[in-house]
Amino acid sequence: MFRVGSRTVSVYMRAAQSRSLATHATTRAATRHDWTRQEIRAIYDSPLLDLVFRSAAVHREHHDPTKIQLCTLMNIKTGGCTEDCSYCSQSSRYSTPTKASRLLDIEPVLAAARKAKENGSTRFCMGAAWRDLAGRKRGFEKILEMVREVRGMGMEVCTTLGMLSPEQAKQLKLAGLTAYNHNLDTSREFYPEVITTRSYDERLDTISNVRDAGISVCSGGILGLGESDDDRVGLIWEVSRMAEHPESFPVNALVPIKGTPLEDNEPVKYETLLRTIATSRIVLPSTIIRLAAGRQELDEVKQAMCFMAGANAVFTGESMLTTPCSGWDEDKGMMRRWGLEGLESFSQTIDEIDGIDK
Repeated sequence: MFRVGSRTVSVYMRAAQSRSLATHATTRAATRHDWTRQEIRAIYDSPLLDLVFRSAAVHREHHDPTKIQLCTLMNIKTGGCTEDCSYCSQSSRYSTPTKASRLLDIEPVLAAARKAKENGSTRFCMGAAWRDLAGRKRGFEKILEMVREVRGMGMEVCTTLGMLSPEQAKQLKLAGLTAYNHNLDTSREFYPEVITTRSYDERLDTISNVRDAGISVCSGGILGLGESDDDRVGLIWEVSRMAEHPESFPVNALVPIKGTPLEDNEPVKYETLLRTIATSRIVLPSTIIRLAAGRQELDEVKQAMCFMAGANAVFTGESMLTTPCSGWDEDKGMMRRWGLEGLESFSQTIDEIDGIDK
């Protein structure tokens, strides 16, 4: 028997969690960093229900399946970016509805963080539309203060500010930054079709600087850029080879924006989104998989299937940079109906509790 919103769902999920906690240490395979592209492609191409069943089992071995982290993303500096990312309305190269603005003052950002915390978000993310921080000493100092203040609220803090030097990463770490987002976006092969102003290796260098500073890495991709299945597999393969898998892997579905080169792209198929989430969960078992941009286009049942397949974080709130976002009340209602609960700030995964190096 399965009734949406009924006690049956919650009881079933908690029973599955208990069984997983009791047996995971002796039944799961070690996290791998030597996946081949062929192996990942075979997983991606497997029958969809079999794929979701397998990914759900992996998810329950490494995570509490009843927990979803609520994250809120705020644009603290909009537009005027010199990069040519073909999906982004914040590029100064395109004529879009997004207008450039200065870096926000500290207090409005802190007010937004307090509101997010009151509504159940446990990670507050701040994004600035910059290529890098060169020549932005005063702005960077202001951001460091934002990081300190938000961390003082007891929240996890994430920023996405473009490319970072080793020294800038260290300063963010000292200020209390929890995680840094720097997406690879797609495979190495398809990347030049999307962006020409920053190389793939430059992105990897920033990720290395962040990790070397002791900050968690948040790095994923965007589906619907015109890429192939091989490119989606290539993205997962790229992060799987890292010495330490990203702490979180955002899976974004392109939201086409008028004025960008990709404004006429067709929406990514739901099957593709689900396959990417499930494959990522199997290959990156300890990583938090973030259901990110484009989620508002999914109905509740489709989102629940993504959670079943291994997604365990969402962005929620008033907006997500320049694209729509599901609101807190809507998300809390959905989670209640499906027997899900919010993940607390700085919560540990099962692997971390056991002291297993991912």
